Amino acid sequence: MSDHVFKSKYSLEEMEKNFKDVDFFNGIKEGLEEALAYEKGKASAETIARKRSLPDVDVKAERESLDMTQKAFANVLGVSRRTVESWETGRSTPSPTAKNLIYLISRKPDLVLVLQEARHDYSI
Repeated sequence: MSDHVFKSKYSLEEMEKNFKDVDFFNGIKEGLEEALAYEKGKASAETIARKRSLPDVDVKAERESLDMTQKAFANVLGVSRRTVESWETGRSTPSPTAKNLIYLISRKPDLVLVLQEARHDYSI
């Protein structure tokens, strides 16, 4: 019987970097809790949300790269300044929606202008 060999184009260091913020234990635990809830009839297969990995974002770095205050950045994202402060200090983490929006803004900074215009248009 032959041993299976895992081959990858990535180095061990690159793989470790990619998974440094992944909490495998909690992922397994949540999966088991979902399976148990399903088995007990407390959840249907359709209601169990499958979580995709979200992009890693550094809220403070993204905000600073845009040269924005916490208040201005919060306004663009539709959250409070305290929420942005909490994300930046690590007291809480952005919701999946906020995380995706911050990621998109990091890729296309012009979206800030679009979001500011949209908030202005709807606040009148």
